[in-house]
Amino acid sequence: MEEETLDFRGLKCPLPALMSRRALARLPPGSTAIILATDPLAVVDIPHMCGEEGHSVESVTRQEDHSAFRIRRGD
Repeated sequence: MEEETLDFRGLKCPLPALMSRRALARLPPGSTAIILATDPLAVVDIPHMCGEEGHSVESVTRQEDHSAFRIRRGD
C-alpha cells in the first residue's frame, strides 16, 4: 500500500484540514497518509473532516511542536 507524508506545518485553520481533504482524495483507497500540522485546531478539524469523508484516523501523535496524524483513506 502507498503511504504519503503531507507537511502542513505553519498553516493556519482551516488550511490543514482542507489541504488534507484534497490530498486524500487523490490517493488510492486503503492507502495511508501521515499529516503533520502545527495549528492547534487541527486536532479537531482533521479528525472531523475524516469522519465526514469516510477516512479512518489510525493515530494522532503529539510532538513538541506539531501533531502527526496517521490517516487511512476510505473507499
